[in-house]
Amino acid sequence: MALLTILRYPDPRLHKLAKPVTEFGTERLRQLVKDMAETMYDAPGVGLAATQVDVHERVITIDVSETNDQLIVFINPEITWASDDKLVYDEGCLSVPGVYDGVERHARVKCKAFDVEGKEFEVEADGLLAVCIQHEMDHLVGKVFVEYLSPLKRNRIKAKLQKEERGAEREAALRSAGRRY
Repeated sequence: MALLTILRYPDPRLHKLAKPVTEFGTERLRQLVKDMAETMYDAPGVGLAATQVDVHERVITIDVSETNDQLIVFINPEITWASDDKLVYDEGCLSVPGVYDGVERHARVKCKAFDVEGKEFEVEADGLLAVCIQHEMDHLVGKVFVEYLSPLKRNRIKAKLQKEERGAEREAALRSAGRRY
């Protein structure tokens, strides 16, 4: 298994549309799912979409358990029903580190998907699992949770993350030159 690099907002690759998986049960798909799960747990996070690791296929890993032992893999997920009632949940994202804000989502959803072997299943979810499914499915259509926020908040987040990225690049350059500041 390998840790994958998580794309950071505002990387334009986060806005690519994911294509459906057409071949199930392959070693490549199994390895992708294992690597995604390892990356998600290491981050640490409760969900990861393949888009976030620059693989533009409709694959999601989710584990909202406290013990990190209830991994659910959704391949080609589709929400088949969503409740009329909504909830606002303070969301974060592995692609937008350190940022949390309230996003309104459906309180309950039904989602059908396939497992790695191509067996169809359906999950009825509420609470954190429902929020996580909707959040990760947004990634598959190129949407990041900060896009639900006001333009002012979104621009502040973008500027903050770009500044952090420039600082990390500067530090890496100095380190590679054998200098410290």
